[in-house]
Amino acid sequence: MSSQYKIGQGVTLLDDDLSGVITKIEGEKILITSKDGFEFEVSIKEIVPNKMLDLEFDDDFDDLINEKEKAYSKKKKQPIKNKGVLPPMEVDLHIHHLTKSERGMSAHDKLNLQVDTARRKLEYAILKRIQRVVFIHGVGEGVLRVELEYLFSRYDTVKYYDADYQKYGLGATEVYIYQNSNHAM
Repeated sequence: MSSQYKIGQGVTLLDDDLSGVITKIEGEKILITSKDGFEFEVSIKEIVPNKMLDLEFDDDFDDLINEKEKAYSKKKKQPIKNKGVLPPMEVDLHIHHLTKSERGMSAHDKLNLQVDTARRKLEYAILKRIQRVVFIHGVGEGVLRVELEYLFSRYDTVKYYDADYQKYGLGATEVYIYQNSNHAM
């Protein structure tokens, strides 16, 4: 009867609410270690096999785990990345962003500061190979917008258009900078 049991097998005592793993077999006497680490010596007639705890591992166990991990990793959805689409550089040309104090500045001085800032930022973007720049100019009377359009039209490697309305409203212009001068319009 002891041949049906083996070391490492999970068993439960018939008359008690105890279970454990067989650690030693000596004829009709079996040594069981509980999950708490207590050892009990019982007769073979006092135990039944615990099928729930009886796990037999074969040599392919690691292969099965690896196969399951591969299947799981295939199910994971990778985040979608838009390659080559970087957010544009933003340049806010509102006068309060360009100077600490506009006291003493005429409208002409303010306009020159805004246009000079736009030119410097555009030159920087071209130099650093930044492909898209959004110039936030506001709605106002449209004087700055006209000056910016004149500035952008002087560059062969750029095209300009109204920026995303949902994000910027009517007061912004986006500039696309061609990285290869052969593609310029």
